[in-house]
Amino acid sequence: MNVPLWVWAATIAAMILILTLDLIIVDHPWSKTKGPKEFGIKQAAWWAVFYIGIAVVFGLGLMYFGGATSGAEYFAGFVTEKSLSIDNLFVFYLLMTAFAVPKKYQHEVLLVGIVLAIIMRGIFIVLGAQVINAWSEVFYLFGVFLIYTGYKIVRDHVKGDEEEKDFTQTPAVRLVKRFWPVTDDYHGAKLTVKLDGRRHVTPMLLVIVAIGVIDLVFAVDSIPAIFGLTQDAYIVFTANAFALMGLRQLYFLLAGLMDRLAYISWGLSAIMVFIGVKMILHALHENGVHVIDIGIGTSLTVIIGIMTITVIGSLIKSRSDSKKQAESEAIEGS
Repeated sequence: MNVPLWVWAATIAAMILILTLDLIIVDHPWSKTKGPKEFGIKQAAWWAVFYIGIAVVFGLGLMYFGGATSGAEYFAGFVTEKSLSIDNLFVFYLLMTAFAVPKKYQHEVLLVGIVLAIIMRGIFIVLGAQVINAWSEVFYLFGVFLIYTGYKIVRDHVKGDEEEKDFTQTPAVRLVKRFWPVTDDYHGAKLTVKLDGRRHVTPMLLVIVAIGVIDLVFAVDSIPAIFGLTQDAYIVFTANAFALMGLRQLYFLLAGLMDRLAYISWGLSAIMVFIGVKMILHALHENGVHVIDIGIGTSLTVIIGIMTITVIGSLIKSRSDSKKQAESEAIEGS
């Protein structure tokens, strides 16, 4: 799809405007209560619906102006990236807990993380598109990488590696601590403060450094996945951006439901393996090998189907576990 430069500029400007309005409205500068406020569940739900609604409307517009194939590629990419972002929320949850970030500042940290993620993924998209144009065989590499990623997601989930990670001692965080003293407590949303005549960094800066590193890791995983569904840079960028823009609202909406999504890792693993196989088959097909070439319609159906089964299965398991726990407590109490 040939997208004019002015459309790119208008799209990015609209996204910046939406994020700016989001931050202004959330912070309520006209409110009598000064300073940051805690992000409520009801507020998060409304914003989550708003962002998903914008993403869907954009996809329908893309389908109308760009054709059914472009629309299907966008929705397949959006669902994939949204699914990945939900799994990423668990890591954000662990990071916030590790750094003991006050709830009233968490939405600001997440906003910074989202902006960094969009910038990093934009860079990776440009690099990825250039690599694909110069070396089509990269699809084999991407395919193998995604299959390995699918295996690693399940392996880490089974071993519980994510829960054991200490996000306060990552190499990037240790590097910051090596050159600057760190305050014990938060000083509002300030990144640095001057104490006893010496400049100190606050835990808030360390959180942002840690979340930036995590964004980089997530970009490495997600960009090959969406390039397996479409090679259109505009679709890749917009699907990623719209999936990320409502991420902080989903964080507060799902923070209490993290444990209920028991099978989310298995679903994401299946999606990664599916897209990896699709990329390898596509590369073989382009090189003249007579193999099935999975279409975008099939891909969209499979991805939505996997996530639907994953969510329903997780909720059934959660209800079953709650029932067993209640029965166990009743027996112990009798």
